[in-house]
Amino acid sequence: MSEVIIHDDENFERALKRFKKKCEKAGILSDLRKHRHYEKPSERRKRKMNAATRKNRRTRPS
Repeated sequence: MSEVIIHDDENFERALKRFKKKCEKAGILSDLRKHRHYEKPSERRKRKMNAATRKNRRTRPS
């Protein structure tokens, strides 16, 4: 749970910016997108294998 305490001399926009940065750092939005739809275990394995293949292809020199 992310929370931001607004100081007396701080405007709302700055506090909102700090809150968004905190949420991004905590990975809340990416987690929300990931759990939006149910993913079968076989689909999850396939997605992870494809990601590993892409990463491997990028790191290996041609």
